[in-house]
Amino acid sequence: MKSPLVRRREVLILSGAAAALGCAPALAQSTNYPNRPITLVVGYPPGGSTDLTARVLGEHMARTLGQPVVIENVGGAGGALGAQKVAQAAADGYTLLLGSNNEMAIAGLVNSALRYDPLKHFSPVGMVASQPMVLVASPRAGMPDVASFIERVKQNPGKFSYGSSGIGTGLNLAGEMVKQAAGLFIVHIPYRGVGPLTTDLIGGQLELGVYVLSSGLPQIKAGKVVALGVTERERSPVAPDIPALAETPSLRSVDIGTWFGLWGPAGLPAPVTQRLRAALAESLKAPALVDKLTASGATIAQPDVVLGDFQAAEIAKYRRIVDQAGIRV
Repeated sequence: MKSPLVRRREVLILSGAAAALGCAPALAQSTNYPNRPITLVVGYPPGGSTDLTARVLGEHMARTLGQPVVIENVGGAGGALGAQKVAQAAADGYTLLLGSNNEMAIAGLVNSALRYDPLKHFSPVGMVASQPMVLVASPRAGMPDVASFIERVKQNPGKFSYGSSGIGTGLNLAGEMVKQAAGLFIVHIPYRGVGPLTTDLIGGQLELGVYVLSSGLPQIKAGKVVALGVTERERSPVAPDIPALAETPSLRSVDIGTWFGLWGPAGLPAPVTQRLRAALAESLKAPALVDKLTASGATIAQPDVVLGDFQAAEIAKYRRIVDQAGIRV
């Protein structure tokens, strides 16, 4: 009769062998990745800056990976529904998220009902691109430049309002960052889109607004609104004539933009992550991709940016703005 120790050792050996056999198919699938189409989820309807970035990137990654990349728009809750879908998907690399700072950094700070953690429930693949926002004024507001904007608002605290695409969005945070940096009292008016925001700016019902640069440029070039400055520290190569708000001494701390990254669900296998990172890096070097995204107002991410570290730093920066402004949805 075998001793209990011998029997226990045999059980452990058999259990380990069974576990190894069970892992073998998963390992084989990871090393053979991808062998079927990939779904790239976008948390917004077609036509916006996140959707455009996803479609341009998906086209080039499909060539690199040798499999179709299918864009799936899951709009709602400021991008959170799409992010939630990816957080709950199988961690096999076939469901990915092209996300922005709204759902992958800000949402967790302003929405206590959020059903995912932007840091814990995702595997960062890499940064894709960023673009500044732009602070604009109504032609009827009598604010032709940043200096006049600051002077008029300081002389009339609470009299002026700025519009954004909604409470808790990057545009809202950009407006609050400007207010906090210069010590200004401006009322925030949330809108449902660029259309009604622009209508009120043109009509003079609203004095100020914040756009993503790609959305604001057509209005600026048409003379419908007055550009006061972009929200990132440096001027945009796409619109070098628009000053950076940080060029003004009282606004030198203003540095906030819209950014896009690629994520998978938490637990993405290392071989899959490595394959995706290599495909992303190669895609971001493609001249056609660079031309399309640059034309839209974006700047391609530098290859040394680590998405997870960048995301955590952005969340810390946004937390200060959110807490001071008391932003909640």
